[in-house]
Amino acid sequence: MPAAATRDDTPARGPPGARRTLSVIGIGASAGGLDVCRRLVGSLGDGQGLACILVQHLDPAHESMMVELLSSHTAMTVRLAANGMLLEPRHLYVIQPGTFLSVAHGALRVSHPQAQHKARLPFDFLLVSLAREFGRRAICIVLSGAGSDGSLGLKAIKEQGGLVLVQDPRQAEYDGMPRSAIGTGLVDAVLPVEQIAAALTMPRGRATDSDMLAKPAEQRAEDRLGGIIATLRETTSHDFRMYKRGTLLRRVQRRMAMADIEPDSFDDYQALLEHSREERDHLARDLLINVTSFFRDREVFDFLAARVLPDMIRDQPPAQPLRIWVAGCSSGEETYSLVMLFNEAMATTGADLKIQIFASDVDAEAIASARDGLYPDAIEASVSEHRLERFFVREPHGYRIKPELRASVVFTVQDLLSDPPFSRLDFISCRNLLIYLLPEAQAKVLRLFHFALRPGGLLLLGSSETAGLVSGRFEIVSQAERIYRHIGRSPPGELASALRSGEITRPLALSRPMPPLSRQATFAELCRQQVTENYAPAAVLINGRNECLHFLGPTDHYLQVSPGRPTHDLLALARPSMRGRLRTAIHQATDRNSNVTARGGKITRDGHEFAFSIAVRPVEQDGERLLLVCFVNDPVSGRSSEHPDLASVAPRIAELEQELEATRDELQTALQGLETSNDEQKAINDEALSFNEEYQSTNEELVTSKEELQALNEELVALNGQLQDSLEKQRTTSNDLKNIL
Repeated sequence: MPAAATRDDTPARGPPGARRTLSVIGIGASAGGLDVCRRLVGSLGDGQGLACILVQHLDPAHESMMVELLSSHTAMTVRLAANGMLLEPRHLYVIQPGTFLSVAHGALRVSHPQAQHKARLPFDFLLVSLAREFGRRAICIVLSGAGSDGSLGLKAIKEQGGLVLVQDPRQAEYDGMPRSAIGTGLVDAVLPVEQIAAALTMPRGRATDSDMLAKPAEQRAEDRLGGIIATLRETTSHDFRMYKRGTLLRRVQRRMAMADIEPDSFDDYQALLEHSREERDHLARDLLINVTSFFRDREVFDFLAARVLPDMIRDQPPAQPLRIWVAGCSSGEETYSLVMLFNEAMATTGADLKIQIFASDVDAEAIASARDGLYPDAIEASVSEHRLERFFVREPHGYRIKPELRASVVFTVQDLLSDPPFSRLDFISCRNLLIYLLPEAQAKVLRLFHFALRPGGLLLLGSSETAGLVSGRFEIVSQAERIYRHIGRSPPGELASALRSGEITRPLALSRPMPPLSRQATFAELCRQQVTENYAPAAVLINGRNECLHFLGPTDHYLQVSPGRPTHDLLALARPSMRGRLRTAIHQATDRNSNVTARGGKITRDGHEFAFSIAVRPVEQDGERLLLVCFVNDPVSGRSSEHPDLASVAPRIAELEQELEATRDELQTALQGLETSNDEQKAINDEALSFNEEYQSTNEELVTSKEELQALNEELVALNGQLQDSLEKQRTTSNDLKNIL
C-alpha cells in the first residue's frame, strides 16, 4: 500500500458475500480521459454483476462534476465515492478530488495523501487494495493519461490472477499511462475503447476466472494442455513440463479467451500458437508470471534487517566475500531491495565487506529490464523517500538504480531446473517460485539450494513455501518469515543426480565416420605424441588478451589455480615470482613480433631448485595473432649432486645479479608510473563525478518543475473538459429557452 496515503477514516464492514460474488473494475484515467470514460461506461450497459470504480486525476481545488457528466451516458448508477459506502453491482463510483480510494471488507475507504510533494498515484493505491480484496475477480482498465499511474498496481492484480486491459495508445489522446502499463509486460490485451466492454462481457472470457469447472472437464483440459506445452518447448526457450497443471491451464484459457477461442478448443489454440510467434511470446510471458515489487511482504524485510543481516555481517570473515543468490529475480526489484538492506546493515555495523550478488531468471526480457535498473514513478509507493534519494537517480521517466549499487549485482539468464547452480553461497532468496512447480521439481530445487549453500547458510522462501520437502537439510530460523538454515551434508554425487533428474534424452546426431588413417600416418602420429609427452617443454597458447587457449606438457610446475573467480588469464595463473618476467617477455614479443627468451627463472620441485627460461614465439592462425609461451628447463640446473667450479661461474652470477637488479628497478619505475597515472585518473574521475552531481541536481530541479507543470496541465485539461461539457449543456438550454420564447 503506498505510503503517501496514511490517514483514513474507518469504513463500515460490508457483507462477506459481496466479496465472493462481485467482480470489481478499477478504471484509471488522467488527461484526455473524460471523453474515453464516457464511451467506456456507455458500452458497459447496465453493468450487471459488475461494480466500477473510476479514478481520474482531478484538481483538488475544484469540485468534481464527473458524476453529472457521466450519468447521462450510462445505465449504471453513478455516485461520488464516500467513506464506508458499500460496493454494489450496477454502480459506478467516482473518486473525489484530492483523495485516495481503496476497498476493504466490501466497502469503499477514502483517505487523504500526506506527502504532498510526491507524485500522486491514486490508481495504484486502488488497484493494490482491489487485488488483495477480490483476487481473480479484480479487473484493471488503463485509459488515456500522462505519467505512469497504474503500472505498479496492475502487477498486484496480475499476481492474483486478475484481468488487465489497456486502451490502445494510438487511440489515446495522452499515451503515457497506457504505454507505461504495456511496458510492464503483464497486460492481457491492448484494445480500442469500443472493444474493451466486449472483452469483459464475453462469457468465455470470464470462464477463466471461474472455479466452477467440473472435474472430468478439467481433467480433459489438462490432458490437452500437454500439446501446448510441447509446442512452447519446441518453438521457444521455455519448458513448462515441471509447472503445476492447474496454474498453466488457467492462464492458457485466459489467452484463449483473449484470442476469441472457445475454452475447450485446444486444437484451434495450438494451431494459432504454431503459426503466431507473437501469441507464443504472449503465452510464455504470461506463464512465467513475472510479478514482483520492491520490499514485497515488508514484514519479511523488516525481520531480515533487524534479526538476520546484522548477525550475518558480524560473523562473516573480513577476507571472505558475502555471496548471495536471488533465484527467479524477475525484473530485479527484490534483488535491489536485498542490496539496499545489506548496504544499510553494513553502514549500521561499520563493517567493510565485499558483497557478490548473483541474480538469475529464465526470462531474458526480465533480466534485460533488471540490468537496465529503470523503474516507474510508482515505486514511490513501496520505497521510502530516504532510499529513493540514497540508492536511485531521478530521471524523466522514473527512477534508475545508482551505478555503484548496480555494479554489485551480476544478472544472468538461468533455468533453475536444468542449469547448474552457483556455489559457496551465504544466502539464497527464492520467493514465490516453488508454488508454481510440481512437488518433485520443488524437491529438486531445494536439493540444489542445499548443495549451493555453505554450512550455516540461509535460505529465504515465499510466504506459501516450505523447505520440508527435503528432510534433514534445513532447520527453521523463522517459520513466519520462511527463513531456513543449511544443516547436514549433501550426499556425494547429489548435484549430478539432481541435474540429471530433469534431463530429456535426445537422439544424438549421426555423423559420417572418419576415414581410417594409413599405417604410415598412424606411426607418424604415434611418434609426435610420444615426443610431445616426454620431451617437449611445458607450453601455453594464448591470444592477444593473455587468455589461455591450449595447455601442453607439465604446466602445473609453472602455473597454479588462483583463488576466487575462475580465470583463463595466463598472468593470473602464473606463480607470483615469475609474473614480472613473463609479462615483460609477452610485451616484447608482441611489440617486436619476434621470438623473445627471458632467462633466469627458478622453481623448486621435489626439494630441488631448477632453472628455466621463458620463450615466447608469435604465431598466426586464420588471421588471428597468437603467442606460444614455452617454459624451457635448464638441463644442467637439475643435477643437484654435481658441484661446479664456483670460480668459473662467479662472473656469470654477478652478471645475472646485475641484470636482476636492473629488471627490478625497471619494474619499480613502471609501477610508480602506473600509480601516478592511476592517481591522475582518479582525480579526473572525481572532478567528473562532481560535475555530474551538479548537473544531476539541476536536472532534478528541472524534472520536479516539469512534473508540477505536467500535473497542473492534466488537472486543467480535465477541468476544461468538464467546463466544455457544462458550457455545451448551457448552450442547449439557452437555445431551448429562445425557441420557447
